[in-house]
Amino acid sequence: MAKYLLFLFGSSVICWGISFILDYSHGSLFLLFVLLNLTTLVLLEQIYRGANHQARSSITPLVIALGSIAVFDFVLYAQASMVGGVEFDFWHIRGYLSALAVPLLLISVRRYEEGAVRIFVSRNVVFYSSMLMIAGLYLLLMAVAGYLINYLGGEWGQLVSFGFFILGSIVLVVLLITETVRRQVKVFISKHFFANKYEYREEWLELIGQIETATAENYYQMSLEIMMSKVSATGGIILKANGNNRFTVKYSDNIELDKSFDKDLMLIEHFTKSQSWIIDINEYDEDPLLYPGLFIQSKTWHAVGVNILVPIYIGKDFYGFFVLSNSDEESKLNWEDRDLLFAIAKQLGNFISLNEANDKLAESKQFDAFNQMSAFLVHDLKNVQAQLALITSNATQHRDNAEFVDDVFETVESATERLGKVLTQLRNKQVAQSANKSVDLGDIIQRVTAQRNVMKPHISVKRSAPCFVSIDYERFFSVMNHLMQNAQEATPDEGWVDVAIDKQQDSLMIIVSDNGCGMSETFIKERLFKPFDTTKGNAGMGIGVFEAKQFFESIAGSLTVESVEGQGTKMIICLPM
Repeated sequence: MAKYLLFLFGSSVICWGISFILDYSHGSLFLLFVLLNLTTLVLLEQIYRGANHQARSSITPLVIALGSIAVFDFVLYAQASMVGGVEFDFWHIRGYLSALAVPLLLISVRRYEEGAVRIFVSRNVVFYSSMLMIAGLYLLLMAVAGYLINYLGGEWGQLVSFGFFILGSIVLVVLLITETVRRQVKVFISKHFFANKYEYREEWLELIGQIETATAENYYQMSLEIMMSKVSATGGIILKANGNNRFTVKYSDNIELDKSFDKDLMLIEHFTKSQSWIIDINEYDEDPLLYPGLFIQSKTWHAVGVNILVPIYIGKDFYGFFVLSNSDEESKLNWEDRDLLFAIAKQLGNFISLNEANDKLAESKQFDAFNQMSAFLVHDLKNVQAQLALITSNATQHRDNAEFVDDVFETVESATERLGKVLTQLRNKQVAQSANKSVDLGDIIQRVTAQRNVMKPHISVKRSAPCFVSIDYERFFSVMNHLMQNAQEATPDEGWVDVAIDKQQDSLMIIVSDNGCGMSETFIKERLFKPFDTTKGNAGMGIGVFEAKQFFESIAGSLTVESVEGQGTKMIICLPM
């Protein structure tokens, strides 16, 4: 492409030299223009044929546009050389042809922007060319307006036209020297005619990589270090707004802000909420009018080395600031720097918000676990209290009975062991796990029955043979005690409660049945196994059946319920042998 342009430039110089030697003879000039346009056509043809498929599709509109103008000029000057002058009616058509070629040129420019061909021109050249074009269009518009006023104004037409022209020129000058307009034009040109300073795909991948590979102690430090790396900052702070014009320092690196900055932070918070603007202290020093309505003490910020404040938004909610100390104290942010910092601050804000939510969730789970542990401990204490209450209630009647005394000592020993277990759980802040051991479940159920039969209706046990299973003795004793207690409480004194133990091929079936009030199918599905849901009012915790189901399922067993309202209930326990 460069050699073709060099050839075209050389041909133009040669043609100009020949015309100078021939003393600008009209006939010679026409022949030279014919030769120049012929050369242009040859060059366009060579460029088109020499281009690859991708480039050819991009330059086709350009070749058509320039080729059409070159052909028209070739015919125009060829005719002029023959008749000794330019046909001006034909010459006027040239402008319309050039206007028709503009859309084709724009199509080629658009294809260049999409990557087929890239052209790099000085931004200042494009900016000042654009400003001159704006000025030219504005003056042309004023000239047309002046002509119309002059045409329609009669004797006063020239005066009105001249006054209008002067007024328009003043407006134009004011418009062009306004810094805001100049800045907007510069940003528009940079965004639409030049490659970006940052490759956002690479920046995005780099941000993800920094988050994944960071070794910071916490996510606040990680976020601040990432933001600092984007502007080569030597220090920074993450400030979180607490809702009453106060800020909390979440993490600080090499910068300290005292209470003297509170007023400025309050003003900056209100400004950023309304303008969504990054605060560049260096830019503010140079032109405070760029930050309308913001009045801060920039010297105090410079005193601690701060020159950039980036607002953090989570969704549409204001979170706080990244306060940064830039190593280049004289530099200012351009629009591309601001766009990048806004995008990164947005992502880091979401990252911080997600981790804060995870912290709150983890804390909530810790409280839930502690509350659950407390509920089970209270449940165990309630069972121990119930055992001791049975002794007290029957002491007067059976205190002289030797068997009763033996049962009392056995019950007190069991209660002591369970209280010791509860104390261990409280000290360790977790539910203590008992070791499994091989026991005869029939014997355990008999012991539970002996304790429960101080109440009516009495419980009868049916078992066919010894049933040895490796199990947590204390938890099995506790859940069976609770299931039998529930059956007794749901059955009138004249009713019955049976416990049947049946050994099958590879499993053991324990069925606790009664002829009490029964339960509805809806209650069984929706409430029976739901923790902390009780029908006993303040007397119950609502976790007995829930604990029983969890226990049996933890050892690969199951607990199912069959019940009919007004007829009774069956608790069916299936355990692997």
